[in-house]
Amino acid sequence: MIEQLRKLGLSELEAKCYLVLHEKPHISGYEVAKHVSVSRTNVYSALRILHERGICRILEGDPVLYEAVPIKQVIKLLQSDFDRTARTLLDELTAPPSTPPFFANWKGNKLVHQTVRRLIANTEQTILLDIWAEDLHLMEASLLEAERRGVSVYLIVIGECHTSLDHVIIHQRPKEKPNRIRHFTLLCDKENALVGSLCGNPEESVLESNHPSIVKLLVSSYEHDLILTQIEQDFGLELLQKYGEHYQIIKQEHPEMWNA
Repeated sequence: MIEQLRKLGLSELEAKCYLVLHEKPHISGYEVAKHVSVSRTNVYSALRILHERGICRILEGDPVLYEAVPIKQVIKLLQSDFDRTARTLLDELTAPPSTPPFFANWKGNKLVHQTVRRLIANTEQTILLDIWAEDLHLMEASLLEAERRGVSVYLIVIGECHTSLDHVIIHQRPKEKPNRIRHFTLLCDKENALVGSLCGNPEESVLESNHPSIVKLLVSSYEHDLILTQIEQDFGLELLQKYGEHYQIIKQEHPEMWNA
């Protein structure tokens, strides 16, 4: 909970003090200091900041007592401040008529996941996602939130998965090699694309682009996977008999594609 409060702009000590006040209303700064095991000087400084930000109340008396402003009221206050700041920025920092094509590489677990959340949060109409079942949980919450605000989310998932998302197509797993890197593609509003890998370590990376050729490539890739999945569902036995398991006959005829 302390980490969540810190995301609201509180320091670690301020967050600890707020939690104490939330659990034990009407206590003195001395008692707060005992609960957080920090010097009274630092605790009184933190309480003063919380009071100045409207996050805790001072109850006059002898001794002076403190209590937390209810978290719902705190959040509403911070949301109001954020919305006002956002409106000002949007009014004054007018976006250019069109964003020129760009390619941006994001490296590292934190930046990759932040980029995914940013693109999903800014999607207004449609999301096309092609992803491995093992990795869906990394962005499922953001996708569910997008659906709640009216975005149409379409997934092709490689491997069986369990999710509450509305439009999910399951694609059979290919023959995997050991330590295979799991790639994914994400296309938002058919304008903003991500291509990358999720390997669960700090070396994760994604390419972000709005270049028309990348967008078209991802649309074509999604369409290809969609059509292939439907064909496999309808003609699975015939395909197996004609082309072998996992299309081995085709792969043997085209080593230039499969042995690279």
